Amino acid sequence: MRFSKPIPNKKKNPHRINEEIMAAEVRLIDEEKAQVGIIPIAQALAIAHEKELDLVEISPEAKPPVCRILDYGKFLYSLQKKAHEAQRHQRKVLVKEIKFTPVIGEHDVDVKLRKIKEFLAEGNKVKVTVWLKGRQKRKPEMLEVMVGRIMEILKEIAEIESPPKREGFFCHIMIGAKKGGKDAKTKNP
Repeated sequence: MRFSKPIPNKKKNPHRINEEIMAAEVRLIDEEKAQVGIIPIAQALAIAHEKELDLVEISPEAKPPVCRILDYGKFLYSLQKKAHEAQRHQRKVLVKEIKFTPVIGEHDVDVKLRKIKEFLAEGNKVKVTVWLKGRQKRKPEMLEVMVGRIMEILKEIAEIESPPKREGFFCHIMIGAKKGGKDAKTKNP
């Protein structure tokens, strides 16, 4: 299969540069960010070509549109760099999962609680799952007892974001770190 025309690039450039600007008059800002005033587009293009820079439409909705004289390559690079910096400073919250069964030992519960505290200290959310396996499925009341026990422990160390949701032989509880205030301080073991 042959294409007669190249496939257009889906990314659209929000800025119009040089001859793409359709307005008759523009408010011109020079390379030092000083306002030159409202001038005809031909004169603005002549000034930009004289300085070997580009005329870029910054605010097309304004009456008249605002255009600026600048090096368009450097302008795009600075926008890209700002977007990269903003992305670097974003905090990504992960959801970690810890599973419990009704017949878990006390020491194992302590180890898992310590791990939950670590996850919360890192700023992550934790999905606590209590589940029945094998012959435990014949006694669903074991699930309710274990969920109650885990809920009492979790109330002390974390903020419960969603109440226990039961799905068959599983029960899920979503928790996050406690919000500010003097009650938010967790006790270290």
